[in-house]
Parts: sequence; structure tokens; C-alpha cells
Amino acid sequence: MTVPTASEISEYISTLSRWIDEGNAARPTEAQTWARLAKITEEAGEVVAAYIGATGQNPRKGITHTMHDVEEELLDVAITALAALEHVRGHDRRAIELMTEKVRRTMQRARIDTGA
Repeated sequence: MTVPTASEISEYISTLSRWIDEGNAARPTEAQTWARLAKITEEAGEVVAAYIGATGQNPRKGITHTMHDVEEELLDVAITALAALEHVRGHDRRAIELMTEKVRRTMQRARIDTGA
């Protein structure tokens, strides 16, 4: 399997985002955007639920998840957020480019050498 380029990943994310938009085409644009943003919070809640389940913090339920489940939920949050970014930006296929720029700026603020 070849590793996709940043451009290809952005295309995948944009394609997913367009697919979601097509499924919600009957809704007003503002309602679509609210739903996309709220979905990020829902996915974040699933991360917490998976972590509670992986660590057995609910004594009534015990261990119900694995750390792999937590990782999968974290990835769902990332995909959902990046797809919402594509939606908000009109599907310009720049999600990964913008994420990379954001990571660089964050590292600069933290005074971490990017090596670039």
C-alpha cells in the first residue's frame, strides 16, 4: 500500500464532506453547518465514553472498550473536524495543508523547533 500524499488525503476528506452535504441537501445551509459542528462534539463524547470503558471507570459495566477503541474514536474526531472544515470552506481541498500550517504555528508558539 502506498502512502497517500497530503493532497490526496485532502481530496478524500473533501469527498467525504461533499457526501455528507449531499445527504443533507434538503436542510438549509446554516442547519447543515450547525449539524456538522455539533457532530464534532458528539464524536468527542464517544472518545470519553471509550476511555471510560477502556479503564473500567464504571464499576457496574467494568471494561467494555480497548485503547484501540479510544484511538479509533480520536481518529473519528479528527476526520469529523477536518470534514467540517472542508464544509465551511466550500470544499477547497485544503484541510491537510491548513492543518499542517496550524501545527507549525502551534509549535512556534510553544518554541519547539520544527526542523524546517
